[in-house]
Amino acid sequence: MKKALLLAIALIIPAFGVMAHAPAHPPGGTASPQEVKLGKVNFPTSAESEKAQVLFLRGVAALHSFSYELALDAFRQAMETEPDFVMAHWGEAMAYNQTLWGQQDTEAARKVLASIKDTPRLTSKERAYLHAVKILYGEGDKTARDKAYAEAMEKVYREYPDDLEAASFFVLALLGSVRSEDPAGIRNRVKAGAIALEVARKQPDHPGATHYILHTFDDPVHAILALPAAQRYADIAPDAPHAGHMPSHVFLQLGMWPEAAATLEASWARQKDSPVSERDYHSLYWLHYVYLQQGRYGKAEELLALMQKGLADSPEEARAFRGYATFIYSAMAAAFIVETRRWDWAAKLIDSLQRNTAHFIDAVERNPGPYQGLAKYVQSLWIFTRGMAAAHKNLPDAQKSIDALQAMAQGTGPGTGDLPGIGLPLSKILEIQRLEVGAVASASKGKLDEAIRSMKKATAAEEPLPPLPGPPPLIKPSHELFGEILLQAGRPAEAEKQFETALLRHTNRASSLLGAARAAARQGNRESAITAYSLFLRQWRLSDAGLPELQEARDYLKQANAY
Repeated sequence: MKKALLLAIALIIPAFGVMAHAPAHPPGGTASPQEVKLGKVNFPTSAESEKAQVLFLRGVAALHSFSYELALDAFRQAMETEPDFVMAHWGEAMAYNQTLWGQQDTEAARKVLASIKDTPRLTSKERAYLHAVKILYGEGDKTARDKAYAEAMEKVYREYPDDLEAASFFVLALLGSVRSEDPAGIRNRVKAGAIALEVARKQPDHPGATHYILHTFDDPVHAILALPAAQRYADIAPDAPHAGHMPSHVFLQLGMWPEAAATLEASWARQKDSPVSERDYHSLYWLHYVYLQQGRYGKAEELLALMQKGLADSPEEARAFRGYATFIYSAMAAAFIVETRRWDWAAKLIDSLQRNTAHFIDAVERNPGPYQGLAKYVQSLWIFTRGMAAAHKNLPDAQKSIDALQAMAQGTGPGTGDLPGIGLPLSKILEIQRLEVGAVASASKGKLDEAIRSMKKATAAEEPLPPLPGPPPLIKPSHELFGEILLQAGRPAEAEKQFETALLRHTNRASSLLGAARAAARQGNRESAITAYSLFLRQWRLSDAGLPELQEARDYLKQANAY
């Protein structure tokens, strides 16, 4: 997600960017993970130079872990070593297509492909790969080219069924061709996953298959299928930064908070000493959410302060980074306030955010375009958080937030479309935010029937939206809030159903677990209450001491003789 968001902001605000040995193997040989630490690939070519082939293998392995700068460097070195090594040109062109991040340098790739000179050494399989990549950068819009490229790679895969690289690149092409509005999207994801699993069965340490399994099954229903791959990937490609982060996708989907925390802590540790504007705060953002689910509020607060400092210390000219950091800090602050229910913090944090990020919002408003929705989303987080705080405290400012979100939703143009890098319609997010603030405000006034009507609309609006990787863009999932309001209304049986739905969409979310325990206890369902409270306590075994939720769970289990 981070890469797509960064691109979005870079298109709005002028920016700059980027950074990026292997012993000899026979041409067509295999590079071992001990030498390149990017995973094992086997891609025979017509290269005549042993060194060029080894560099090529390193580039292919880097492609599979989205280490695009490393891949470019390897392929260029291979070309310098053997200038007429055609497949090195193929590799460089492939590195300009960051498939799942939605970025493609079409002009650079076409220039590379135009420089290729035919040679009789090329095998029929190499010609098939070249034919496919030329389709990827051919004429037409990107959606059509992505689909045509996937079809071309399927042909390579069918013609060379023993070529695990053809299978792996076909999987990636399939994933890159999936569009949310395409009825075939789910079928293609399942097809991609099946092929990736088969490649991993044949070669368990294949970096591409292992990686693509994680992307294919990155949802709460199918994530269990990717768990073995998540447990292997970082060890398969330890020199690929993305491999250090990617397993956390599956751990979050499965609510495996200790595993997610360990993965993200290691991922963040790799870059925390880099210059501020070169750090990827993506892992920090996700780790913050994990700490909140573990009741480790003190640790989450430390990360929030670290993100605030990173934003404040970043150079003014690093505008793309500052824009991205604004999004991250806003999302972290909103989640911290809502999860901890520290409503008195809202004004302080949001005021600080608005002061420190006014330049970002101003720049977007001066340069409207398809990514204006990101800036509007950031603003909606500020408004929503203030509104929730006011509503919980039964303050009149809640209505101001409701009105502001309504006005935002009524706006026309690109700002109401899907959010780049998030994939949800901003209009739906704004609608649900408004309904949630309104429901809490009504409940605080004792108008529980009115609050329930609002939450029925909110859950109906959220249910068609897919649960996404990472921290939920909807800071307060609507089914969870609906369950809490139903408990407040003395309707625990209905509340229990809402918490069950919330947990299906966001596995082991702490507030939903606690709500499920309360709903069961209030119905006198002792067994279910014991199960839910026990799971909650295990999840919060590293939590801050003295939190009232801990005492509530312990008290119930003690009186039930289960603690």
